[in-house]
Amino acid sequence: MTITQAQADVRRIYRGGYSGPLVSAILWASANAVYFLVSPGAAMVTLFFGGMLIFPLSAIILKLTPGETALPKGHPSIGLAMQSAFTVPLGLLVAIALGAHAPELFFPASLIIVGAHYLTFISLYGMKSFAALAGALVLVGTIPLFFVPAIAPVSGWIGAGVFAVFAPILFKAANLGKR
Repeated sequence: MTITQAQADVRRIYRGGYSGPLVSAILWASANAVYFLVSPGAAMVTLFFGGMLIFPLSAIILKLTPGETALPKGHPSIGLAMQSAFTVPLGLLVAIALGAHAPELFFPASLIIVGAHYLTFISLYGMKSFAALAGALVLVGTIPLFFVPAIAPVSGWIGAGVFAVFAPILFKAANLGKR
């Protein structure tokens, strides 16, 4: 199997990867609400443990639509997908440590970590759209860290908006054969 064939399988089976950002939009919006309604620490717990549910919830969304829902055993892309997925919870440990000292920095740091994780999706899916998603998330995390600190506490909501914008873009790009 060629890389191009493997990427086509990933795009087709996961419908361009739209369901992950769709679930992520809800999770990030919820975690930012928890930040203000409960506590920053509870928001960190929400995003960390909620993040572990993104793939299973995304899989449920895919099962509700026609088509395959998982790569076949032995598919060459499974390893890259797994490795990419594990970078986020490990990176979030750093964001949690930072947030323990400066809670307002948790969401911006987390956005950069999650954005960096999407860089591997460019190769996994063969879609340049993931470069734009990664760049947008990193930018949304970087701006409050270095330029506009006042928006740091609401950057989770801004990130949720980015995810919500990209979910249909990814779905359409995969269905139109765009990368």
